[in-house]
Amino acid sequence: MTEQEKMLAGKIYDPSDKTLAELRAKGHRLSKMYNDTFDTDEEERDRIIHELIPNMGEGCYLQGPIYFDYGCFTTFGRGCYANFNLTVLDTCPVTIGDSVFFGPNCMIATPMHPLRWQERNMKQKADGTWYDDEYGKPITIGSNCWIASNVVICAGVSIGEGCVIGAGSVVTRDIPMNSVAAGNPCKVIRQITEEDSIKLKKELW
Repeated sequence: MTEQEKMLAGKIYDPSDKTLAELRAKGHRLSKMYNDTFDTDEEERDRIIHELIPNMGEGCYLQGPIYFDYGCFTTFGRGCYANFNLTVLDTCPVTIGDSVFFGPNCMIATPMHPLRWQERNMKQKADGTWYDDEYGKPITIGSNCWIASNVVICAGVSIGEGCVIGAGSVVTRDIPMNSVAAGNPCKVIRQITEEDSIKLKKELW
């Protein structure tokens, strides 16, 4: 297996691998280019974001600034939106459904590191190259979710369709569909029902 194949399969891999280093550099460069391009230059922004994230559905808008480790290992469905400072560390596949909204300062982090420092610390190859042992776990976010401000979604988590994740949450385990969940660690508070319709809240109209 190549180091990229190991990485995407969730196996221990060498991040100093030349192919991975080049892909990361490209992801970081394109993120910076996107962030430095004004909203009014829609054509150029669209070109950059589709080079960074080839697997992006129609009607998506990422406010920026954005920060992607690779970008090419992340998939967005249709009609997604992200406010300022979306960070995606996609060392394993990140799959985002349709109509998923992110508040400011959200992070999606697939990387994992050994708990023992003896295995976690940087090492040096015979040629002088520094590396560490890393692995990852994929993240999936179902369609029609709202991820509120300052949420961290940790490696290996699946969030079911139609969920609302409260501000400041750290999601460390799977969240079932149609749930309101919040906290650190994030826990399910209740299910979302028709009684939550804003049409029943007369003070809003």
